[in-house]
Amino acid sequence: MSISLLGLQTTISSPVTISGTGVHSGAVVSITFHPAEADSGIVFQRVHDNGSVSEYRAVSSQVGNTDLCTVLGFSPEKSVATIEHVMAALYALSLDNVLIEVNGAEMPIMDGSAAPFIDAIDQVGLRPLAVKRRYIRVVKPIRIEAGASWAEFLPHDGTRFEVEIDFDCPLIGRQAWKGELTPQTFRTELSRARTFGFMRDVERLWAAGYALGSSLENSVVISDDNTVINVEGLRYGDEFARHKTLDAVGDLALAGAQLIGCYRSYRGGHKMNAHALKALLNDRTAYEVVEASVPRARAGQRELITVNAPEFAPWSA
Repeated sequence: MSISLLGLQTTISSPVTISGTGVHSGAVVSITFHPAEADSGIVFQRVHDNGSVSEYRAVSSQVGNTDLCTVLGFSPEKSVATIEHVMAALYALSLDNVLIEVNGAEMPIMDGSAAPFIDAIDQVGLRPLAVKRRYIRVVKPIRIEAGASWAEFLPHDGTRFEVEIDFDCPLIGRQAWKGELTPQTFRTELSRARTFGFMRDVERLWAAGYALGSSLENSVVISDDNTVINVEGLRYGDEFARHKTLDAVGDLALAGAQLIGCYRSYRGGHKMNAHALKALLNDRTAYEVVEASVPRARAGQRELITVNAPEFAPWSA
């Protein structure tokens, strides 16, 4: 098959810390990635000022608000927000088990992309664990619609994203990114795509207590005359579609396991991604749990073996 199957679960080789500003809170925040044991999954630990800890496994059932970003937890005082760029980096690099310690309410926005998180992980590297990785393979179409927007999962021999956006803005208009997701593809085509917004929305967001840390250093800003304010311009001609794809990768990483299938969306976003993922996981006939076999001695290839594991439901943890 076209997907690259590692076969074994992974973690990072040693801890690594990265710091920056929260895009909504405007507060300085630090996060530390720690190695974790097999079958731990991705776990966020928010350390509060009083020393208490709120812990969330990065799975679909723990997703709260999805209005402006993806949030784990249902209490604003304890939740962890803006996790999508971190999750996209971990998912794209096939990192299965990581403990993420954060001393604030959200992830640092960095430059508005996933590239700084890729760089941090590259500093320490990955370490294989002696436990097989399991995958969620889509076996029948699942589709949801909301007005003119829709999203769907389709069976596919690999991991593919087809994300199309359609904005009433001549600078953006209708554009799409379509391709197979591999670590190299993510690094070169998606990881550097930045979050974006419109100047006309800034005052409204500020009044609501959002985007307090947003700046030209971490966002592509579109002026009222439909031009990019950032002096350096765009990193890609279709950076807007690429960033929406990056977001989708991060949101679908909350399946709790690597996906084998094609995800397609039109005019989607965090909320649509979350609802589509829940629709897939709530239909047990729409997917099967598989794992990679030991490589064939002669061909060096792997087969996928269906796992009879009804208890394997990390998204409900």
